[in-house]
Amino acid sequence: MVTKRNLKNIPKEWIPQDETKYDLDWADLTNIDISTFDKPGGKEKLASQLKIALHKDGFWTVSGTGISEEEMNRSFALGEFFFNNYSEEEKKLQEVNFEEGNYFGYKIKGNKSVFGTDVPDNVETFNIAKFTKQGFFEEFFKQDFIKEYREELEGISRKSFEVARKLFVLFALILELDENYFVDRHLYDDQSDDHLRFMKYHPREKEEDDRVENTWARGHTDFGSLTLLYNQVVSGLQIRLSNGEWKYVPSVPGAIICNIGDTLNFWSGGYFKSTIHRVVRPPPDQVDAPRIGVFYFVRPGDNTKIEIAESPVLKNLGLYRKIKPIVGTDYVRSRVKDYHDKKDYLKQNNVKFRLGEFEIEDGFE
Repeated sequence: MVTKRNLKNIPKEWIPQDETKYDLDWADLTNIDISTFDKPGGKEKLASQLKIALHKDGFWTVSGTGISEEEMNRSFALGEFFFNNYSEEEKKLQEVNFEEGNYFGYKIKGNKSVFGTDVPDNVETFNIAKFTKQGFFEEFFKQDFIKEYREELEGISRKSFEVARKLFVLFALILELDENYFVDRHLYDDQSDDHLRFMKYHPREKEEDDRVENTWARGHTDFGSLTLLYNQVVSGLQIRLSNGEWKYVPSVPGAIICNIGDTLNFWSGGYFKSTIHRVVRPPPDQVDAPRIGVFYFVRPGDNTKIEIAESPVLKNLGLYRKIKPIVGTDYVRSRVKDYHDKKDYLKQNNVKFRLGEFEIEDGFE
């Protein structure tokens, strides 16, 4: 039986972990302030600022999002509350179904091993579908946490998506396409595998981390179009540069960390970089802190055709070619199933995932 809870039971203020005092090897990421988006010439200037980052790094940060730091803190408080105050039975009312490539629902920690050892994974996640009136999603919303805090959760979901919408306009401008080219292929009210995610990495004993090379999440690219991560104070997220070096993603208070996913890499003929990234054991002054994450993952519409965009920029660079398109849901479900429908997160050294004429490097350790 689910115990009814009241909003006042959730901490009114999220108190984040102190930032690390260790001088880590930080990535130098571009930041754009999208509060200027609607000003005359604002979109064009932002697109110019972002262009190199999309091609070179695939990661950047966004400030001026219209999501206040108070709202971000509340999002973390909700995530922490879900993981800490609901029983395993309650959490598992909706579970992910990796066998079908379905990400929606809850994933328990420790149900997979890492790198062929008996060390279990240390992450639990809860993926919440978009708040739209489509049959499957209405079924999903029977989960008590969703029902009790639906208004706030929907607010997080929709505000995050609005940030993504503005970024899609910038991507189109960079490729000299109609500014709604990507917007029209990622509509909130269209059925897709978009999801709001709460994620919790649980601290591990040093001996266990040593056995898996301090890996909390193996190197991977993101499967959809765009990922938004509310600023993460607990260090550990790293990106792999083109020279093979790993760099830590820095904390930027009040900002959102963004990265390109595989489908935008496909749409841009590889011009937009879907960067391999991983999570490693945090530095000593943060290693005992549970690492709560709040994400929004944007996927193409289920029936959207993904093909290289007929962009003047891509044509001039020799990146455009006519190929047989793949369909949004086919790609996303196949990718999720390929990556997650297994009992062990093995190393993926230079392995490629292929579907039709598209391929992506699956991982690198």
